[in-house]
Amino acid sequence: MPATVDIFIPCFVDQLYPATAMNMVKVLERVSVQVNYNPNQTCCGQPAYNAGYHPQSRAVADKFLQDFAAPPAAAAQNTLPRYIVSPSASCVGMVRNSYNELFAGTPEHGACQKVQARTYELTEFLVDVLGITTIPGARLVGKYTYHDSCSALRECGIRAAPRQLLDAVSGLERLEMAETTTCCGFGGTFAVKFEAISVAMAQQKVEHALETGADYLVSTDVSCLMHLEAYIKKEKLPLKCLHIADVLASGW
Repeated sequence: MPATVDIFIPCFVDQLYPATAMNMVKVLERVSVQVNYNPNQTCCGQPAYNAGYHPQSRAVADKFLQDFAAPPAAAAQNTLPRYIVSPSASCVGMVRNSYNELFAGTPEHGACQKVQARTYELTEFLVDVLGITTIPGARLVGKYTYHDSCSALRECGIRAAPRQLLDAVSGLERLEMAETTTCCGFGGTFAVKFEAISVAMAQQKVEHALETGADYLVSTDVSCLMHLEAYIKKEKLPLKCLHIADVLASGW
């Protein structure tokens, strides 16, 4: 029986990078996953949470729990878990970690735990849950370097899965950059409040990427890539940013 997922599309992906969301669907369906989309979904609550507005964040997070509650029919039939999959480790990290604080000691705590247990970032779902390390037909000619986003690495423990999938893409060669685990400088409102520091961090990250001679800078998080791409375009540098879903959906 094929796995079934409810996809969570983060606010900024929905508004700024819709093609990445569609590519995630394309990849999931390529490996015979049944994909569902709830059009009522909105935000995980991370922007408000990171800005210190926890009551407001909890209200948004409560809606997330309702939007992604497993259908009663699925539980009654004792089928495979109804997974929640997102193209953003940042949002997945919010659900897995920050929701513990928001819902501790509340009547919603049990529902929160059930949702947390079903929530995965795209690459860890493919590799760690489904055991898939190759997307059939994926092809992109060139060299890439990989950026470990803070959320993916530190909040979700994701490091090997993206590289396994990318290394299996036909025509693609990996070149690891120096300090790949160092923050890119985005950090949401950090980039606004501390612009000079944020830009300097982006500059350092991009310089390390360029030193490898890579054609592409790839990551699991478009928030990081959006930040780095802005610096790259401003400086007119020869480097293209791609979300991993866009890479895996290439060539077929």
